[in-house]
Amino acid sequence: MIYFEAFGLEPRLQIDTEDLQQRFYRLSREFHPDRYTRKPVVEQQMALERTSQLNDGIRILKDPIRRAEYVLKHNGFDIGEQRTKDVPPELLEEVFELNEALEESDTTQLDGFQTRFVAMLSASDTELQQRFAAYDLAQSRDELAAIRAILNRRRYVDNLITKIQSAL
Repeated sequence: MIYFEAFGLEPRLQIDTEDLQQRFYRLSREFHPDRYTRKPVVEQQMALERTSQLNDGIRILKDPIRRAEYVLKHNGFDIGEQRTKDVPPELLEEVFELNEALEESDTTQLDGFQTRFVAMLSASDTELQQRFAAYDLAQSRDELAAIRAILNRRRYVDNLITKIQSAL
């Protein structure tokens, strides 16, 4: 995978972000376009492309969610947009109640929903960390499928939190 290779890292879901940042600084200095102003045009272009790749790579790899989506995508998993029909079954009743609270503008109820959904988001993050470790050990497609399901649920819950915050 290109971004991992750009930083000289093995494709893993758990990475040392401090190490990643240090690699970024070192490589950014090495390939900074200002160092190539007197070089042939081909080398100048290479430095620009490498710098762009490093900038894109650091944004993706330093964020665990974006890193997981990147690994999923490069392993053939669809990580498309969330659709209404993708409501996680365990949330159906709560989403129905949330929509009623939104219609009624019941701030007390909305605060309660927000607290529950933030807790769900935190639980999803904990579960993801466990799955990341399991994937890194086994490199299993089954682990990636489980990670994808957690990410889908997490994205849905995050959207609900955003909806509540807009209403409050």
